[in-house]
Amino acid sequence: MSHDATAAAGTTDSWQQQDRAHHLHPFTDYKALNAKGSRIITRAEGCYIWDSEGHKLLDGMAGLWCVNIGYGRKELAEAAYAQMQELPYYNNFFQCSTPPAVELSALLAELTPPHLNHVFFTGSGSESNDTVLRMVRYYWKLKGKPYKKIIIARDNAYHGSTVAGASLSGMKAMHAQGDLPIPGIVHIEQPYHFGVAPEMDPAEFGLRAARALERKIDELGECNVAAFIAEPIQGAGGVIIPPDSYWPEIKRICAERDILFVADEVITGFGRLGTWFGSQYYGIEPDLMSIAKGLSSGYQPIGGVMVSDKVAEVVIDQGGEFFHGYTYSGHPVAAAVAAANLRILRDERIIERAGAEVGPYLQKRWAELADHPLVGETRGVGMLAALELVRAKSPRQDFAPAGKVGTLCRDICVDNGLVMRAVRDTMIISPPLVLTLEQVDELIEKAARCLDLTAARLHEVI
Repeated sequence: MSHDATAAAGTTDSWQQQDRAHHLHPFTDYKALNAKGSRIITRAEGCYIWDSEGHKLLDGMAGLWCVNIGYGRKELAEAAYAQMQELPYYNNFFQCSTPPAVELSALLAELTPPHLNHVFFTGSGSESNDTVLRMVRYYWKLKGKPYKKIIIARDNAYHGSTVAGASLSGMKAMHAQGDLPIPGIVHIEQPYHFGVAPEMDPAEFGLRAARALERKIDELGECNVAAFIAEPIQGAGGVIIPPDSYWPEIKRICAERDILFVADEVITGFGRLGTWFGSQYYGIEPDLMSIAKGLSSGYQPIGGVMVSDKVAEVVIDQGGEFFHGYTYSGHPVAAAVAAANLRILRDERIIERAGAEVGPYLQKRWAELADHPLVGETRGVGMLAALELVRAKSPRQDFAPAGKVGTLCRDICVDNGLVMRAVRDTMIISPPLVLTLEQVDELIEKAARCLDLTAARLHEVI
């Protein structure tokens, strides 16, 4: 049956009924969704997705920050098929390994910064950050400092939704639902200039936000602090881009203090900022680096933690058995697909093109949206961008309560052929790295039209 025939057959209703009856979605108000009905996504190609009604949407979010290579690359399907025929599954426990896991680990050591030469495989970014917590505390125990347990994270950060991941995250709504964070995790101010202190000089604010880490270490006692974890750019928090003064100061603080630095590169890794990793973009050298999403471009669930030589030497030489792992760590099919994805990104120079051509053009066109009456700020790096919706620009007046206008704009975007995510009243994009210049123009034109439609319908929510 053709795609059009499938839609005409009325399967949308039946899928929605089954979805309503049986499927509990992530991060969802179930009552609201059940009243409305899910949008059923049935196929994708390049930078576009289609729903069961035949509507075509430009995917400005690359799935969930992850489809860096774009949809429909048959090479990845062929890699999965070939591996399933040869060896669909075996574990990496009991002193065993598989060729795909071995080859992917070697490829990652080649592509990541030079001091990161070991990887612990996981199934997702959340599992990667659970692994971070375990490995950081294990490292300090082996170093004879078991009291160094506290991990410092940032307000409004997102590091996953498992118990450890949600605790590391700085999302108050997540914490309130699960009696989180667990002990030994604390949070400091985020480097959100527009949202926290727009009246301050950006460089001065960046230093203030960075020195919050120093103050917290002093408060807790350096002898008790194990690590600082941060995203190079906060993603789900609203694409929070720190001022230029922030990361050099963080790097100084971490170098002077006896703590580990963990870079959560689940979103910024594999080309999102126009470099292979956000750590390279900002010149920071993490002791551990969480990866997932773009590792396979979302074609298979896989993640990992890149481990520095400094940490790996202690864990390998002094540790004995590390009592941690997952059934699907280094899954052979997922590893084969990830390796094929990384080779395409490398051999076709997709990341270099995103950094030199598409990203700069996207940022130039995105900045034009700042002229819209609803937009208080635009910002972005590479293939990542955000804009802030405001009620008035000067003097600035935000919408209250936050989130209603963002949700309205998000829904208008989808209705008009564009996937753009809302974080409260911040609209964000993270399109596939293979976006063309013509598709950049299409994205901006659709975004501008949707901003106009949002302005015309504000009365519905305020």
